[in-house]
Amino acid sequence: MPKAHVYKRDHINTDEIIPARYLNTDDAVVLAKHCMEDIDEGFMKKISAGDIIVAGDDFGCGSSREHAVWSIQGAKIGAVIAQSYARIFYRNCINCGFYVIELPNAPQVINDGDEIEIDYKAGEINNKTQKKKISFEPLPDFALEIINDGGLLEHIKKKVK
Repeated sequence: MPKAHVYKRDHINTDEIIPARYLNTDDAVVLAKHCMEDIDEGFMKKISAGDIIVAGDDFGCGSSREHAVWSIQGAKIGAVIAQSYARIFYRNCINCGFYVIELPNAPQVINDGDEIEIDYKAGEINNKTQKKKISFEPLPDFALEIINDGGLLEHIKKKVK
């Protein structure tokens, strides 16, 4: 069951998601080794595939590098739930085939370690630990289609065929 890793702060920037000193590659597996390390040095040791990052406002602010999304994907994080996102980061997530959820008061309604399941189409988070369901505005169908196709490039290839 995916677990939440909650960061109760705003403005987590792309240089904190993947420090610039590691931007000499576009390999998601290599980038993942350093994902979130400037915020949480032990991040990669405590996560499991499918786990969720939860944060406050303006997640992904700063430079518009796709490397931030790639590092999160390489770490096999299932989604990010934040109060809000920097717009370029938000669109980079969709274009790279990665789920993002905007949820008011995200770090206040989901606790660190909570086990959660997400129904992206219905817009519902099932918090198994707290035994409650939390609604969110789901992404529009076109964005879900891009994500489910593996990103914008794969989506375009599929549409061209």
